[in-house]
Amino acid sequence: MLITETLRIALLSIRGNIFRTALTMLGIIIGVAAVITMVALGTGAQRAIDEQMAALGGDILSIQTSSWFSRGVARDRQTLTTDDAAALSIGTRHFAAVVPEINNRYQAKYGNMNLNLSTIGTTPNYPDVHGFEIANGRFFSAADEAARARVVVLGAEIPAMFETDAAAIIGRDILIRSIPFTVIGVMNAKGSYGWRNPDDDIWIPLSTAQFRVTGDEHVETISVQVAEDSTVELAMLEIERVLRREHKIQPGADNDFSVIDRKQFVESRQEATEVFTYLLAGIAGVSLVVGGIGIMNIMLVTVTERTREIGIRKALGATRGNILLQFLVESITLCLFGGILGLLLGATASSLLAKFAGWQTVVTTDSAAAAFGFSAAVGILFGIWPAKRAAQLDPIDALRHE
Repeated sequence: MLITETLRIALLSIRGNIFRTALTMLGIIIGVAAVITMVALGTGAQRAIDEQMAALGGDILSIQTSSWFSRGVARDRQTLTTDDAAALSIGTRHFAAVVPEINNRYQAKYGNMNLNLSTIGTTPNYPDVHGFEIANGRFFSAADEAARARVVVLGAEIPAMFETDAAAIIGRDILIRSIPFTVIGVMNAKGSYGWRNPDDDIWIPLSTAQFRVTGDEHVETISVQVAEDSTVELAMLEIERVLRREHKIQPGADNDFSVIDRKQFVESRQEATEVFTYLLAGIAGVSLVVGGIGIMNIMLVTVTERTREIGIRKALGATRGNILLQFLVESITLCLFGGILGLLLGATASSLLAKFAGWQTVVTTDSAAAAFGFSAAVGILFGIWPAKRAAQLDPIDALRHE
């Protein structure tokens, strides 16, 4: 009953000056809303990175030509060939698939439209390894590869860039480096990651790229999909063993190629995003502390205003513990109400950012509970001093207070 009565008195006191109560809670409301919004942005960024990781394929290693420096400029040394890809494909249990790639930018013309596009020459297993799906038409086949067919598959955004649609452009010819290619397929949208947007790439058979377009047997990249029953570490060792043998690299000499685990880049970005999220939440948490200081100031003013009331309650038998509890409950109640309103405001702000700014936001139960719990802790922390000061008032002096 004592707790119920104390809570009733606290609520009556808060309701007695509703305007001051609203201004007192404002710091808590803004603080909780800021924490919720900042954490939602950070969590959404981490979720986006996870989705990118799934899209990229966490079990894919990229073999690239090594770089050398000439006059302070990094230059690629062309050392990878289709023979290297064939050697990696034969007799190794650590690889599920091997995909050589040539990547250059060429002018592509359709009608009177002329675009500079990233053109990838690769093998028919490219979509399966990299997680692409065909929206219209088909991807080129092994027969197209063997025949050096002049066929091309477009990224999801290319038809719109050519001011047409995916269905209408199938079967039409486009010119790549002034060479006619027949469009046989359009990819599903993949979405951009980092600085790359595969939706504005185009794909042609590797043999066609080598013998009809570039005239060069070298490839820029060889993507290797790690087998399910193997590990990335074993696959990297196997790649090094095979390519050093193929390139006749002497023991102790440096590799003329590099093996990149793309998962490491994504994990590094995720760690940086996580740190940034904590930083944003910490900065937003400062406003909670400021709001707590505001509540403490108001509670100290309230103690001064209600000194005579405190004296009467003590004269009627209220103990120090009763007075301490009453003012502490008032402080905590202010913070809890502010926390609830802050949660609603933060969730609304997160939804608006996702809808109008296009940012991915995720409001989690953990972040909401943490912000709400921290607001309650602020109420206890900054309510103790005013409550203690009220409890320590001498009843006689309090009754004499005007």
